[in-house]
Amino acid sequence: MSNDRVVIVSAKRTPIGSFQGNFESLKATELASRVIEKNINDISINPKEIDETIMGCVLSAGLGQAPARQAAMGAGIPSESGATTINKMCGSGMKSIMFGHDSIKAQQNNIVVAGGLENMTNAPYILSKARKGFRMGHADVKDHMFLDGLEDAYEEGKLMGSFAEDTSEHYQFTREQQDNFAITSLERAKKANEDGTFDSEIVPIKVLNRKNEIIINKDEQPFKSDITKIPTLRPAFRKNGTVTAANSSSISDGASSVILMLESEAQKRGIKPLARIIDHSTNSQEPKWFTTAPIGAIEKVLEKSG
Repeated sequence: MSNDRVVIVSAKRTPIGSFQGNFESLKATELASRVIEKNINDISINPKEIDETIMGCVLSAGLGQAPARQAAMGAGIPSESGATTINKMCGSGMKSIMFGHDSIKAQQNNIVVAGGLENMTNAPYILSKARKGFRMGHADVKDHMFLDGLEDAYEEGKLMGSFAEDTSEHYQFTREQQDNFAITSLERAKKANEDGTFDSEIVPIKVLNRKNEIIINKDEQPFKSDITKIPTLRPAFRKNGTVTAANSSSISDGASSVILMLESEAQKRGIKPLARIIDHSTNSQEPKWFTTAPIGAIEKVLEKSG
């Protein structure tokens, strides 16, 4: 049925943990399992009905084989169900949803779990030359989080934040504008956590600390940040730059997932969709201008969808 849209019938996430914060004792796959389990219970379907789990994960070193498979099985989805891990910088989770959508429209799957998982805190260090052995002298230790996540693959050692500086300079965004945007965003995030706006989407996570078991049910970062210090921070990526640790993306831990099916399937099951997926699009350009790539994707999807 060409007019039978793919719909999102459940959408859940963990609270967002800060770097070396609440989720330092948990693997990314464990976080994802708890979220997927809640997805399934949320709409009262049998885990056996999940045809495939597609999860994005960029920092997969140290997680073991097939992170998506681990997340699915940890949520009670049987091993007979398919599982695929997607590694796409910045957009792994979104691409997973796009692939899930397409697999349903192509009648390859009926019900799909899609989302993403990362625990940047637990990204390991790498001894890239250890397999051959160290004969003598100093050895290089590489940070998986930097090497495979935060550093450009084409300009060795250049951090992604440097490209944010290029964007800021190109569009003439001032430090004050960026700080004000960050402050507004932080205030909104804190308010949404406090007034219950996020309650329906957040899955509380049990964590064992040194003394006892605690339940994490709020995003961590908004409550750790001091807004008054934001205008005083030094540039993080370039001398006399405008991008700081506060007005750029934070290093965080968490997982999120949705359940996808056709609208007709949802109606048959008496499930009220949260959203319909009208269309999607991908746009690529020179890697160092990844910051503006979504503009082209938006233009494409608007043109496609009329």
